Amino acid sequence: MTARRTMKVLGGGEFLYEVDPAWPQVPEGWSFHEVAGVATDSQDRVYVFNRGEHPVMVFQADGKFLSSWGEGEFVRAHGIWIGPDDAVYLTDDLGHTVRKYTPTGDLLMTLGTEGSPSDTGVENFDYRTIKQAAGPFHYPTNLVLNAQGEMYVSDGYGNARVHKFTPDGRLLISWGELGNGPGQFHLPHGIAVDSMGRVFVADRENDRLQVFSPDGEFLAEWTTVVRPCQVFIDTRDNVFVAEVGRRVGMFPWMTPDLSVTGGRVSVFNVDGERQANWGGGDHPEEPGDFYAPHDVWVDSQCNVYVGEVTWSAGGNQGLAPPNCPTLQKFIRKHD
Repeated sequence: MTARRTMKVLGGGEFLYEVDPAWPQVPEGWSFHEVAGVATDSQDRVYVFNRGEHPVMVFQADGKFLSSWGEGEFVRAHGIWIGPDDAVYLTDDLGHTVRKYTPTGDLLMTLGTEGSPSDTGVENFDYRTIKQAAGPFHYPTNLVLNAQGEMYVSDGYGNARVHKFTPDGRLLISWGELGNGPGQFHLPHGIAVDSMGRVFVADRENDRLQVFSPDGEFLAEWTTVVRPCQVFIDTRDNVFVAEVGRRVGMFPWMTPDLSVTGGRVSVFNVDGERQANWGGGDHPEEPGDFYAPHDVWVDSQCNVYVGEVTWSAGGNQGLAPPNCPTLQKFIRKHD
C-alpha cells in the first residue's frame, strides 16, 4: 500500500491550497538547477523553463515527466507564456530575445537579435546606470498576450520599457523610462493583462504594480507588494503576484532586511485588495514557503505553480538551504 502524501493547507479565504511536496517526477540524474518560469497549456501540461541542462521540461498535471527540448538554444532562461493555441513564448534575458515555439519545440518566430542589445548605456547589469530608454531589447524579462494576440514584453534589466507588438512581430509602441514616477520603471520584471485589456507591470525595484491602458496610458499603481517578480491574472481577474521580498535576491548595493517579508505569493482582486497570501520566507526549505519566487501561473483547475531562482537569488553562491524547492504546485481546495 502506498503511503498518503502529507499535504499542507495554505492561503486564506476562498483561496485555500494544498502543497504536494512530491510533485513533479524529475528524471533520475536531471535537475532544474532553478526554475525561471512555469506555464501550462490547454491540456494542463506543465512547461518548466529552467536553467539546467534541459531548459524546457514538460510534465503531466500529475507530475509525470513527458519530454524536454531547447537544449543549447538559450543563454539564460527568464520568462515563459503559453498562448491559447498552445504556442510557447520564451524570454532569454541574456540573449536579448523572445522566441515563439510549437509545443514540441519547433521555432516559429524570434523577436530581437541574439547578442545585440539595444543601446541604453547600461553598465554591469545595473539598471540604475541606464542612460536612455531604447527599443527592443536589453535584457528582456517577460511576455504576455492580450485577447487579440498582441504581445507585450517587459524589457527590464538593461532597459526601462514595455514594448507592444502585433501577433506577427511588428513593433507598435513602446513606453517607459528610468525612474519612480508614473510610467517610469526601476526594473519592469513581470507583465500581465486582465479581461479589460489593462496591462499590469511588476515594477520590481519600485515595490509596485503599475496599471496601464492597452496603449500605455498610466492608470494606477498598487504599492502593497514587495519587489514583485511576476504577475498572473486568471480568467476571473484574480491577480496573483510572486514577490521576492527583501531578504534574498538583492543587488550588490542593497542590504537584506529581515524585518520585511521574504518570498511570498499574494492574491488580489482586480481593485488591488489583497485576498490571501502565503509564504514569507521564514522557512524556505519547507513545502509551501519560498526562498525567491520568480514566476507564478494558474492552470484551468485553479491550481497554482510557482518557480523559484534559488541559485541566482543567493548571489550564485548556493546560499539557499540545500533542500529548498525550486518548483512547487499548490492544489486548489474547492468546497
